[in-house]
Amino acid sequence: MLNRILLGGLAACAMALPAAAQDVYLVGVTAALTGPPSSTYAPAVDALRLYIDRVNAAGGVNGKQIKLVIEDDGAQPSKAAANTKKLITQDNVVLMVNASLSSTYAPVIAESKNANVPLLFASGVCPQSVYPPANPLQFCTTGYASQFDSRATLDFVKAAAKGPVKMGFSAMAIPLSRGEMDYAMELSKKMDIEPVDQEVIPPPTADYTPFATKLKDAGPNWVYSWAPWVTQVRTLEALRKLGWQDDYIAWGHLEAESELARLKDGKFYVVNSNALFQEKEPIHQDIEAAASKAGSKFPAQTMTEGWIGGMAIEAALKGAGWPADPAKVRAEMENLKIDTKGLRGGPIEWTKDNHFRTRLYYRVYKWDGDKIARVQDWKVYEVK
Repeated sequence: MLNRILLGGLAACAMALPAAAQDVYLVGVTAALTGPPSSTYAPAVDALRLYIDRVNAAGGVNGKQIKLVIEDDGAQPSKAAANTKKLITQDNVVLMVNASLSSTYAPVIAESKNANVPLLFASGVCPQSVYPPANPLQFCTTGYASQFDSRATLDFVKAAAKGPVKMGFSAMAIPLSRGEMDYAMELSKKMDIEPVDQEVIPPPTADYTPFATKLKDAGPNWVYSWAPWVTQVRTLEALRKLGWQDDYIAWGHLEAESELARLKDGKFYVVNSNALFQEKEPIHQDIEAAASKAGSKFPAQTMTEGWIGGMAIEAALKGAGWPADPAKVRAEMENLKIDTKGLRGGPIEWTKDNHFRTRLYYRVYKWDGDKIARVQDWKVYEVK
């Protein structure tokens, strides 16, 4: 069943929203709230809701409330397409948000293009179409991004490794994850890192042992996975059960902080563009307070992506003024700078030709004895 969440109807919401859609800013969201990858997306969507709740409780934007209409697509492309068409044609949203697997991107992008409605990727991986020269309708706040993440990861491995590196790769059988591992394999050759195997694992896989066995038998001393968390962590756990004890590095999704503590694996590294909550920035305390007050079922440390997405939506609508339409929102997003307040290494800045960011910042963490340790501080990459 589609899980439709209307902010004004939730018990956690401090005030009822006006019934007339014309008197609110309408924002549509299609999200993987259920299904195997939902652990990466559902907390982000809840954080987005909490952030917008807080904006509305403080008076909204330009004196108007923001109304989110959130539809569950279960990470299924057909549902994401139907959701987007309904949100655009029936709900008349001025902005669409995708918070789901990359397999949903093509149909959502098509509906956005047909209606000329801007599309924000928030918690779903940033597609290359937001890189310069950017697609006019597409924008992204998500911390992880194709190609740049692999550059940062392989740079770290090259610097940290003691001796020659033989690398295995683990991907989920979805377009961006598989494409990223193909890219990383080619890049590794240019960096004198020997690629020895790549395993592409279907999303509903119950037993990772056969894939982990192939990886292990290829003889890697490092394995790199860039995929939804379920694929990353279950590949690691399957390798450990088979007795493989070398270094494993993966993208630091929302689950990373609690999972590092659960696994207590000193050779498991995560690459992050978000500061972990152990950094105890004031903004982390704000998110924790909001999650606690609302009684969210998700840990605050899984909410960074949704919170930043909320920042972007608030800033875009504020700049678009009232009344707003998709064209005004898009024009404002083309020249937006978002202060991440310590959640990232710096601001997110969009220009007319760059809807990704002008600079990327990466940290690397791992478990070290009895705590999570920062093993690389912010490293900056220019986006041109």
